[in-house]
Amino acid sequence: MDKAELISRLLDVIENDIAPRTRTGVAKGNKLFGAAILRKSDLSLVLAETNNEIENPLWHGEMHAIKRFYELPAETRPAPQDCIFLCTHEPCSLCLSGITWSGFDNFYYLFSHEQSRDSFAIPYDIQILKAVYAVPDPDRVEADPDRPLYNRTNRYFSSYDIAALVAELDRGQRERLLERFDNLSALYADLSAVYQADKGKKGIPLS
Repeated sequence: MDKAELISRLLDVIENDIAPRTRTGVAKGNKLFGAAILRKSDLSLVLAETNNEIENPLWHGEMHAIKRFYELPAETRPAPQDCIFLCTHEPCSLCLSGITWSGFDNFYYLFSHEQSRDSFAIPYDIQILKAVYAVPDPDRVEADPDRPLYNRTNRYFSSYDIAALVAELDRGQRERLLERFDNLSALYADLSAVYQADKGKKGIPLS
């Protein structure tokens, strides 16, 4: 399967498997972050999940997906390294750690940390990465503000920005997938408006 087919499949999963669960979750007061796990071999869906912070503030979309993944019967559950981990939004520090500790060696995301902050009014991913992890070099008073928030490719995982992958395609493929990206952006903007209208009412610590 080539890159365009892979991206198209990932967008299918976001639209048809993650977003419907997220719509239900947002209506209950949860954030709009979701995730899915697919088999690398044939891109079949293992499971899709969404944020469930009203039950437990640690159940971000990715963490809730990992929880559900390890609740599957061991004899039918694929190995993490045989899976693709798909995120609607670039993972926060908690979810980066969860993906790493769970043994997944990759993740793909649709919306960046900056989009989470600027388009969805959820700034905590960047704020926490900078406040907790941006340790200054010994000869600096504070950390370089332009340093990357994390190592997007490292010994544990490789991460992939779906928008950047789309930009690498030829014009025809790119235009077709950008239209789908725009449609998903509009879908998530609607979900964000619902969340923002009622946030803070469910006792989520960072809402």
